[in-house]
Amino acid sequence: MSEPKPPTPTPGDTYKGWLFKWTNYIKGYQRRWFVLSNGLLSYYRTQAEMGHTCRGTINLATANIAVEDSCNFVISNGGAQTYHLKANSEVERQRWITALELAKAKAVRMQAESDDSGDDCPAVPPTSGQGGGCRNSEVQSTLRTLNSKVEDLTTCNDLIVKHGSALQRSLSELEGIRVGGEMGEKIRQVTERATLFRITSNAMINACRDFLSLAQSHSKRWQKALQVERDQRIRLEETLEQLAKQHNHLERAFRGATVLPPSFSNPALGNKGGVPGKGDASDEDDDNEFFDAMEDPAEFITVPADPKYHRRSGSNVSGISNETGMDDQSVNFDELSLASNPESPQSLELEPVRQRRTRIPDKPNYYLNLWSIMKNCIGKELSKIPMPVNFNEPLSMLQRLSEDLEYYELLDKAAKCQSSLEQMCYVAAFTVSSYSTTVHRTGKPFNPLLGETFELDRLKECGYRSLCEQVSHHPPAAAHHAISEKGWTLRQEITLASKFRGKYLSIMPLGSIQCLFEKSNNHYSWKKVTTTVHNIIVGKLWIDQSGEIDVVNHKTGDRCHLKFAPYSYFSRDVPRKVTGVVTDKDGKAHYVLSGTWDEKMEFSRVMQSSKGENGTEGKQRTVYQTLKAKEIWKKNPLPEGAENMYYFSSLALTLNEPEEGVAPTDSRKRPDQRLMEDGRWDEANAEKQRLEEKQRTTRREREREAVKAVSPPEEAVTEDSINDSPLKTDAVETGTEANEVSDESAHQDNYQALWFEKLDDSASGETLHVYKGGYWEAKEQGSWDMCADIF
Repeated sequence: MSEPKPPTPTPGDTYKGWLFKWTNYIKGYQRRWFVLSNGLLSYYRTQAEMGHTCRGTINLATANIAVEDSCNFVISNGGAQTYHLKANSEVERQRWITALELAKAKAVRMQAESDDSGDDCPAVPPTSGQGGGCRNSEVQSTLRTLNSKVEDLTTCNDLIVKHGSALQRSLSELEGIRVGGEMGEKIRQVTERATLFRITSNAMINACRDFLSLAQSHSKRWQKALQVERDQRIRLEETLEQLAKQHNHLERAFRGATVLPPSFSNPALGNKGGVPGKGDASDEDDDNEFFDAMEDPAEFITVPADPKYHRRSGSNVSGISNETGMDDQSVNFDELSLASNPESPQSLELEPVRQRRTRIPDKPNYYLNLWSIMKNCIGKELSKIPMPVNFNEPLSMLQRLSEDLEYYELLDKAAKCQSSLEQMCYVAAFTVSSYSTTVHRTGKPFNPLLGETFELDRLKECGYRSLCEQVSHHPPAAAHHAISEKGWTLRQEITLASKFRGKYLSIMPLGSIQCLFEKSNNHYSWKKVTTTVHNIIVGKLWIDQSGEIDVVNHKTGDRCHLKFAPYSYFSRDVPRKVTGVVTDKDGKAHYVLSGTWDEKMEFSRVMQSSKGENGTEGKQRTVYQTLKAKEIWKKNPLPEGAENMYYFSSLALTLNEPEEGVAPTDSRKRPDQRLMEDGRWDEANAEKQRLEEKQRTTRREREREAVKAVSPPEEAVTEDSINDSPLKTDAVETGTEANEVSDESAHQDNYQALWFEKLDDSASGETLHVYKGGYWEAKEQGSWDMCADIF
């Protein structure tokens, strides 16, 4: 069948033809045979498939038709089905659009007429005596239409019979003329064909008449079957609603009979109850709300709980009232502490002592062939890749560590908490918030020089001060210490391990982070997740965080397990999703946290928990009944024009701002970083090479002195030969990292940190660099004689 091309399709036409349909990114557009009929657009791979295999159908009554360009258009019915189509020419596309619009208008009109007739039906299901009069009228209307069409066909048939008979008479007369045998043979063939035509027309009329008769005889049976199905569905809905109400009444009666006074209630009583059903409206007040469930198929499910259960059983349901020593109203986190927790009058009196900058020079647009640098670096350690400043941002890794304090208010609120479980929620939210600044930050920070420091003194503005120092060169490690007047101390030691895998770059932070609270002596520790930079070679760079974090309170045994879900093209979850559960030392869940690491986090208080059905991987999932989720952290908006300033946050814009009185080793005084911020990238690259060579020389001298101090002269010569070998001297690095020989364990740093010392932490059992004091006193005195000249 050739493709029809009528100039203007009419509403009743069946329109057919070839179109190109988008299949996937591998096959692209594929040629398909499309058929438009009765308000339905169907397609087949070939015309031969029309009789047996339909590849897909879309109802135009609920579809949207949109034109993309001269040949492309899209048909979608709201998300379930979307066809991206392309015609051979603009004229052909317009023909299809006209036919589709006409068919859609007709389908919408027929559906509206059907709905209008349905609205005339009584609200009460019709009885057997009524016989479904509304539906019968609709069927009768359809039958009348069919009868009218059959009458038209009958008229056509009469005309065919009339003219066919006249034709046969004329042919019979011609046959008697005996002009020749060949002429007579042809006339007989024509006569046979005319007879066959008449028989076919009669057969068509008979078939239409049979169909009409069949529809009339079965219309009552169809209507009755339809009404039975409708009645059964209504009865089923009513039954389910009654069961839900009975379940809710029984559960409330059970709780009302077994609940103890708030100060003596047992949290274990509610754990055997099922998920609360939908209660009767007469039993609910204005505060009794229900909320949508959130599902994580991998680990647990949260479902809404009745807030009345919280009020009846008191705050002991989550097992924390004994810790707080407060009444039921004072520990209702849903209305008080976690959602609001107002600052103390002292914090409201804190005012900035200086105006911080809000802009830096815009990032220049320099072209660089990335592949020429990356092609020989696949599989290598990041610190072994020679990188120009074009891939950096004008901040050092020490300043990036200090950015973790952007949401220091979470720790201020945590320090005020009476309950360790409440405090854990804040600490977990602070853990997630430290990743919010990385979502658009695809630039690499400068690797610090050995002995480089960075101070962030916000004591008068925010009540805290922070100090970082690069304490090791191989492996590169940075120590961080922050202390607040609000009663918390944050310390961390981070070593970065990274691998370039061709398509992506994986950055694995090693080491731990610890947070101590002076008032409660609670000691928390956790580790960071893996950061992955995608599309290194081709495409737009984007960053993802994935992995799991266990925040542990070493004093109480409380724990929060956070899961950062990796991005997946096929996942139905929101991107950058984070979920977590706060449990006590016995493993009992008290809070569920959910959100995204780049936007906000919410918490939900757990009222009951129970084991649910097995998940997709065969593991039994826990079902948590929770109250309404409350926001505990939200990301601050980026400053205006952040896309031209390396996507820096308001805090990041101030980190490299020059300040008086800082140590000569402070990152603000690093010349290559300063030149890059000013937009002088060529000079920054030259200065970076100078600093790298200076650090190599300093390192070789330090290693040579260490070897002479502990080794015989011949061993010292061997060490010098290693240091002077081409493998050593020709080494390159990223930022300021020297490229060592393959056996790095043989060349560990002998550098002694200036402001930090390595100690064993008895609570966590870890060894890390801890601030030993003296920096802020040296700053007050302006005495920096102990600092080395590293710049």
